[in-house]
Amino acid sequence: MTDPLHDLIYDWNIGDERATRPSAKKIEFDDETLRDGLQSPSVTDPSIDEKIRILHFQNDIGVDTSDIGLPGAGPHVQKSVERLAREIVDAKLSVAANCAARTHENDIRPIAEISQRVGIPIEACTFIGSSPIRQFAEEWDLDWIIEQSAKAVRFAVGEGLPVMYVTEDTTRAKPEDVEKLYTAAIEAGAKRVCVCDTVGHATPWGVRNLIRFVRGVVDRVNPAVKIDWHGHSDRGLGVINSIAAIEAGADRVHGSAAGIGERVGNTPIDLLMVNLKLMEWIDNDLTTLPQYVRFVSQAVRIPLPDQYPVFGRDAFRTGTGVHAAAIIKAKKKGSEWLADRVYSGVPAGMFGLQQIIEVGPMCGLSNVIYWLDANGYPQDEGLAKEIFQLAKSTNRVLTDEELHGAAGRWNEAEGRRQKAERT
Repeated sequence: MTDPLHDLIYDWNIGDERATRPSAKKIEFDDETLRDGLQSPSVTDPSIDEKIRILHFQNDIGVDTSDIGLPGAGPHVQKSVERLAREIVDAKLSVAANCAARTHENDIRPIAEISQRVGIPIEACTFIGSSPIRQFAEEWDLDWIIEQSAKAVRFAVGEGLPVMYVTEDTTRAKPEDVEKLYTAAIEAGAKRVCVCDTVGHATPWGVRNLIRFVRGVVDRVNPAVKIDWHGHSDRGLGVINSIAAIEAGADRVHGSAAGIGERVGNTPIDLLMVNLKLMEWIDNDLTTLPQYVRFVSQAVRIPLPDQYPVFGRDAFRTGTGVHAAAIIKAKKKGSEWLADRVYSGVPAGMFGLQQIIEVGPMCGLSNVIYWLDANGYPQDEGLAKEIFQLAKSTNRVLTDEELHGAAGRWNEAEGRRQKAERT
């Protein structure tokens, strides 16, 4: 039975986002935190134990595949990749493994060897630049790129690896080049092609144009091949571009926790999943998503901004009297559903979080009364006004320690006053 309170929100999004949901097919996620994310110049490389914990978080939120490294980079990465692959086997995780590789046998061979030793398929994500600007800078000839790509894909397939062929900077590549590259890779045995916005160049309508074009190429060459979208956030469009890619027919979208990655970062997979959940395009249980984002932030030593959507410290905090009063009134009606939405576009409870009411210079008396009640203090008008005046005399939100201190001092003073009256 539908909760009648749901009718209190008129949703202008309905009829647009749901109407453009591409199909009922499952949206797949590839989490790049452990490889692309670690390319950020600001990160500290997590310990192997931290990487294993990250892998478990990815499994918990329903990530389909995790990029666990580029073993062609050397023995230290190979050791990490093998340990993570073994964890998938030993812990019986649902998340599958893939590895990045340049279109060269030396990068692909270590993936095959690890896959054979561990006993699970590891998708080889073979990548090479595709745009004219990259070709010019690298002094590459398109025919050479095609030959190199096809050779690498055939080698990986021959080693028993599933292959995703990745064209870097696809969003600035010529249509005829994209068609030739993907055709050659698919004919060589690639099971996926990955469209990349490597430098965050694309707009949502550009993404739609490109994915639809690639869908046409794939349908002509081999309709069974799947299409991935890999976006970056240089223009702040990572999430909306990924949604546009899904709308246009992409099967799997990539991202990293908290959007860590090269330059300003990759698409934040957490915010992408939040939006898809709110749009009812996915039904993943995301209650551990806050812990995942915060754990990655700590592990790579990049602080999560207080204003980071949903998972930042301020996402569900309010110290404003009008806002707090509305939340408090909603709570008094006995509906957490109402209280979680009356002043929030994102329901905190959906992601294992809650609304927080603070006491500070912008607060109303209702903020103070709420805090006193939540912390077991008597609903005394004098105590409430005392703390309210303290809040108005500051230039920031008061800490719980300061509030408890103020309440304690008032109680002591009130006790002395009452004692004096009795004597």
